[in-house]
Amino acid sequence: MRNNNRENNQLRNIELIPGFNPYAEGSCLVKYGNTHVICTASVEEKVPNWLKGQNRGWITAEYGMLPRANRQRTPRELKQPSGRTHEIQRLIGRSLRAVVDLEQLKDISICVDCDVIQADGGTRVASITGGFVALYQAIQYLLKDKKIKKNPIKEFVAAVSCDIFHGSKIIDVDYDEDSNAQVDMNFVLTESGRIVEIQGTAEEDPFEEAEFGELMKLAKDGIKQLIAKQKEVLGVK
Repeated sequence: MRNNNRENNQLRNIELIPGFNPYAEGSCLVKYGNTHVICTASVEEKVPNWLKGQNRGWITAEYGMLPRANRQRTPRELKQPSGRTHEIQRLIGRSLRAVVDLEQLKDISICVDCDVIQADGGTRVASITGGFVALYQAIQYLLKDKKIKKNPIKEFVAAVSCDIFHGSKIIDVDYDEDSNAQVDMNFVLTESGRIVEIQGTAEEDPFEEAEFGELMKLAKDGIKQLIAKQKEVLGVK
């Protein structure tokens, strides 16, 4: 059995708490087990200079980790994000933009900040799932305030990790499992099952296509559960 007596196809205890920040246009405290991330979506009625005059909006993301979110203290990134941080926030931004019609957000930007307050594996996938909840609320704010006319969200999106661990295919991987995995993968999928991004690597021996198929099936089943949770907390049928 895995940590907390989980089955191989069983997610950790997932919590999505929308409206966590009373000041942001959208927010969510997301918990994947002992990984906790605060996601806030902030609206600005302007776009980057390179987008001006194109009648489109923009969605971007920033990601950070508190110094003691890990088991050992990590120094603050005061001058510029590390390569890992930069890669993760670009992934979050790509994942959220993939399910939004940016032409409906004309000259409006939304920045989704994902701040890890406690890390136990899967911070990037938790940030995407919680970040979408925050983004959805920010879109509702814009609709209610009549700053946009049409809901630009095309479908829901969520993310989960899947690994091969001691020969077994497992989902929603914690730190101990991830640090000893033979294969490490992150899946970002839409509600309709379309692929936004898959990140994967063999830590030891290469793996077979059939094994990838098993991991993909695990991910699809898990993301269905995550999107159902998103809809439940947002009151969407």
